[in-house]
Amino acid sequence: MKRTDSSIGPLNIYSGSFFGLWLLAMLTSVGWRVSDGPSYKVQLEEWHQKRVKSLKSESGWLNVAGLYWLKEGANKVGSDTGNDITFPSGKAPEQVGTFQLTNGTVFFTPAPGAAVLADRLGQSTDGSSVKPEPLLTTETIFSPESKKPVTLQHGSLRWFIIKRGNKYGVRLRDLESPALNEFHGIDRFPVDETWRLKARLEVPSEPKTIPIMDVIGQLSQYPLAGTLVFERGGKTYRLDAAGEGEKLFILFGDPTNTHDTYGAGRFLYADKAGPDGTTTLDFNQAINPPCAFTTFATCPLPPKQNKLALAVTAGEKRYGDH
Repeated sequence: MKRTDSSIGPLNIYSGSFFGLWLLAMLTSVGWRVSDGPSYKVQLEEWHQKRVKSLKSESGWLNVAGLYWLKEGANKVGSDTGNDITFPSGKAPEQVGTFQLTNGTVFFTPAPGAAVLADRLGQSTDGSSVKPEPLLTTETIFSPESKKPVTLQHGSLRWFIIKRGNKYGVRLRDLESPALNEFHGIDRFPVDETWRLKARLEVPSEPKTIPIMDVIGQLSQYPLAGTLVFERGGKTYRLDAAGEGEKLFILFGDPTNTHDTYGAGRFLYADKAGPDGTTTLDFNQAINPPCAFTTFATCPLPPKQNKLALAVTAGEKRYGDH
């Protein structure tokens, strides 16, 4: 017959509880904490899935199918190669219409029977939904005073005007772009939480800008939010950050650009510094610029002071051959 000892049960229960409390206190003392939310890896995966969804969306980079620079005056467009701008064959009629660039303002006149629709951001002034409407006559689609872009469409094609320096271009999207079906995700470095680094933001005493060149040779001045100073492996590094709405925007390059990551550098966003003047740089969220996904983007390039000697083995790896 198995012996029982009623004194052992309570002692074991008490000891287990005591050990659990002791272990929790020890973990807390060395910086561990019990999280009531999802783990860092789970949060990062959710962020990445939102990033992928954004790339595949109607306003994403995977469907960008063309970029055409306008000359001053009339610019005829259509699928016929005799036009100034040639849209993809089979996607548009031979004559779609005419862009007129006059002193920074762009007008569009549809060709007869072209069935061009105008989408004015999809909302009316009172916020109610508005569907794209047929464009029947000449309309201003871009001007220096424009607050809302006008997107024109025919079939699966969408196009609108962008301005880069003193150049005006037509950006074309194709919602049936083969790149959407060919996209199977972005390779990434393994998630490594040690690449979440605290950084101190040194704010300039007077407003300054950063001169940044883009891939088409245009030089733009970005507002300098400050210089982020951080440490890794006992060494100090610095990155200039531009203001990007509620975020800091960082263009950076590093030795991984040679083989593992996009050759022209990557982008990184960070929260603005808190009251203590610090923020977090999470290099696991370093992303490819739009130029990695399409040849029709005009990406800014990292300024020389943002080319790190540190190999950043975190974030997105190289995508495509652009």
